[in-house]
Amino acid sequence: MFVLVNLKTYPCDPIAIAEAVRDVNDTTDARLAVAPQAAHIERVAETGVETWAQHVDPIEYGSNTGHTLAETAADAGAVGTLINHSERRLKLADIDGALRAAERSDLETIVCANNPTQVGAAAALEPDAVAVEPPELIGTGTPVSQADPDIVRDAVEAAETVDPDVAVLCGAGISTGDDVVSASDLGTEGVLLASGVAKADDPTAALESLVEPL
Repeated sequence: MFVLVNLKTYPCDPIAIAEAVRDVNDTTDARLAVAPQAAHIERVAETGVETWAQHVDPIEYGSNTGHTLAETAADAGAVGTLINHSERRLKLADIDGALRAAERSDLETIVCANNPTQVGAAAALEPDAVAVEPPELIGTGTPVSQADPDIVRDAVEAAETVDPDVAVLCGAGISTGDDVVSASDLGTEGVLLASGVAKADDPTAALESLVEPL
């Protein structure tokens, strides 16, 4: 299972969490990674943890003040990027453009989607993975795998119908090891989570509890 910890813009110590993710990763067969804010990518990558960008824009080198260039994220140490997170929505054409920008920079990609229909549309753009995340469950502590498991099953089916090479992940409310196991049982290959680790008093303990059942 792939566990990607999104730090969003939470007031946490990105280096401390990166080191926790790195250390727990060494104790499990699961694959762990962290997605810090763009300004922290280089410092986080220097810890040795697998580092992802939270977003890249559908742009090339040029006059793009305030945007995130995929090449810059890669140069800073990112190996992948989220695209179209529910807190950073893009139009379909821009999702495609961001995917092409990520490809230029050899960044692995996860396109987020609200529901199985959107998962199918995203899979048609040939990302490495899609993640189903109902926005109403994000940050609630109620995992989609329990609140509405059919969404996850249908998302897996939708992606497989379009392109069986596109992996499916799920997010929204993931906070325990049981949530991760449930996600796996429903056919996903990983999870996205944020507050369960980024807001934890002890990120290492939170991570260990996540991967212990795997």
